[in-house]
Amino acid sequence: MTTKIARFSASCALTVLCLASLATHAVEGVPPPGSAHSPDRPVESPLTAGFEPAAMVPVPERSNDLPLIEEVPPSPAIPVPQARPPHGLDQPAFPAQALPEEIDDLWIRIRSGFALKDLEGPLVEKHEDWYADRPDYVARMIDRSRKYLHFIVGEIEKRNMPMEIALLPMIESAYNPTANSHMKAAGMWQFIPSTGKHYGLKQNFWYDGRRDVMAATQAALDYLQRLHDMFDDWQLALAAYNWGEGAVSRAIARNRAAGKATDYLSLTMPAETRNYLPKLQAVKNMVADPESFGLALRPVPNEPYFRTVKLPGQMDVKVAAKLANLTVDEFRTLNPGHSRPVIVPTAARQLLLPADKVDLFHENLENFDSPLVTWQSYRVQRKERLRHIAARFGLSVAQLCEANGLTLRSRLRPGQLLLVPARNPTHQTAVPSHADHADFAPAKGRVVARAPAKKLYKVRRGETLFAIAKKHAITVAQIKTWNRLRGNAVRTGQVLVVKAPERTRPLRAQKIALR
Repeated sequence: MTTKIARFSASCALTVLCLASLATHAVEGVPPPGSAHSPDRPVESPLTAGFEPAAMVPVPERSNDLPLIEEVPPSPAIPVPQARPPHGLDQPAFPAQALPEEIDDLWIRIRSGFALKDLEGPLVEKHEDWYADRPDYVARMIDRSRKYLHFIVGEIEKRNMPMEIALLPMIESAYNPTANSHMKAAGMWQFIPSTGKHYGLKQNFWYDGRRDVMAATQAALDYLQRLHDMFDDWQLALAAYNWGEGAVSRAIARNRAAGKATDYLSLTMPAETRNYLPKLQAVKNMVADPESFGLALRPVPNEPYFRTVKLPGQMDVKVAAKLANLTVDEFRTLNPGHSRPVIVPTAARQLLLPADKVDLFHENLENFDSPLVTWQSYRVQRKERLRHIAARFGLSVAQLCEANGLTLRSRLRPGQLLLVPARNPTHQTAVPSHADHADFAPAKGRVVARAPAKKLYKVRRGETLFAIAKKHAITVAQIKTWNRLRGNAVRTGQVLVVKAPERTRPLRAQKIALR
């Protein structure tokens, strides 16, 4: 009996020892002996990384009495940030283990916000192959996006929308804020004029809000959110962004009437829209796993690239760039909405500058003694042509057209305003910011060039058709045609047409190209 009690006591003590050992391993994050992980290398999970383990549980000394197991203190509470789900979705907008501002690389923040259902199939593969075969194109597109991504990602997170939307400008415009389409869409989000105006994007002679980085992004997200509210489906919302909500609504109605499904893949739609989401999916796959495409995405700092600066008044684009120590091209990549060489506050009251240039801009502006504006308006006189005005103000015709949004075929009209360099600019030099398209627009409507009057010639004694043609640098055939002559005989005193009016084709007035 004593032996059995001793064995039982020893068995209990051994059990207690094992339980305590297991508890210790669990608290320290170390797998128990015999597991697949080495006990000498603790395994940290994403949730426990960076936290101190709980103290080791002391093992009671063996005794003949049954020991009491000391309670294991709980592990420290791990703070998990709570994120609202994206608009219309259940997935979190960013990983639970890190807040957006705690992530160093913006690509990680973007990937963690992907929430749309993945598409697969030949169309996705076709676009994947297209991007994989053009690494230089992809590199330029990604490099352009670096300036704008942090702002766009932040705006998408504020609205709890799927992060795939941050990649939409890659398929719309390759992230080019000055892009134009044959359908007159403009900017990185490719708004046509009417839709842009509907969503508050001003378009005038001085400024085009469709190209404004901040304004166009806000308008695009407003539009996409409205489309999602309308269709309650992000795939249909994106299809409507490309095709139009009316077209998608009609396609849904047709399928519903025919007893068919009404999801994106079931609708009949144009090839461009059918390829729209697969193209976005290909870009998403490329960003999610660039190595499989043979790409290396350089980290994008998870911090604002630009800041806003209040416009102090009218200012040349060149002057604004100079004050921020930027080239004109660098300045325009952040301020593409300003269409003319002069920025006027009636169009937009703020500029975008690289975050590390803002203080320098203010300091240089305070110490700048030269005029901020070196352009003035000029009113076109009768019979003046582009080449005449360009030569007068030391510009090429192409430069004059670019400054005024004209084409080389634009026909000037008397009283039309043009922007030209000021001869002696002063601090009071300014442009008429109240003037708009109507003041700067060229002649409208169908214009017929005025035909020159015909020239007549009286035949002299002894002259032949050949001699008359040679004298007027024309051919015998032209004289016969203009005068309806059957033969070559002419008589003295006969009146001939030796220069006929040129037949002119009506010319269409060119519309101003918004830049």
